[in-house]
Amino acid sequence: MKALNLFTQHLPTFLKALAITTYVTVISLIFATLIGIVFGLFKISKKKPLVLAANFYLSIIRGTPLLVQTLFIYFGLPMALGFRWPWATFYWRSQPILAAIVIMSLNAGAYMTELVRGGIESVDPGQMEAARSLGMSYGQAMVQVVMPQALRTMLPSIVNQFIVTLKDTSLLSMIGLRELVQNAKIIVANNMEALTMYAIVGLFYWVIVTLLSSAASNLERRTTYGK
Repeated sequence: MKALNLFTQHLPTFLKALAITTYVTVISLIFATLIGIVFGLFKISKKKPLVLAANFYLSIIRGTPLLVQTLFIYFGLPMALGFRWPWATFYWRSQPILAAIVIMSLNAGAYMTELVRGGIESVDPGQMEAARSLGMSYGQAMVQVVMPQALRTMLPSIVNQFIVTLKDTSLLSMIGLRELVQNAKIIVANNMEALTMYAIVGLFYWVIVTLLSSAASNLERRTTYGK
């Protein structure tokens, strides 16, 4: 009964924290997709400098922990370059939204790069050859023929990446973003109910991840059935 009372009492703040978590995740994944498309095309390019640039970006992001990236981008870069990340008012208080989106976009972008590369390479090369034989340029063939087919293959993986990014936002409590974990930490500092508060956080993540996993499974079944 006590746990239920605590859940009801703090539900409004958890819903606001969930809104911030979701907002950062969605916006970050949009930018990560754009980054993934650019570097995915670099990866399959025949121009060596572009391939090297993509490999360097991937090695840095995939070779270092997200926590280190968060601390480097939010604390290290401003100290080295002499600037401060702006805080923006979101929902009910000022939040480091911009920094959070930059951090998550760069991190997720590396994994989206591999998804895009794999999606493009999964399309039969004959599709590109057929489009070029019809007079399309390489860019037109990629946008109008190859990418739509690759996207269908990538959709389940994109949903899975959304899940990963959503869970990774928990590390953004390190920079003061009041997402789900930070919200629980603030509440625990006042009422010392750590077990209940962190269980509530886990419940929120569990419900969201379960729903998204189900969506990813449905998408995968549909795309597989349509082949």
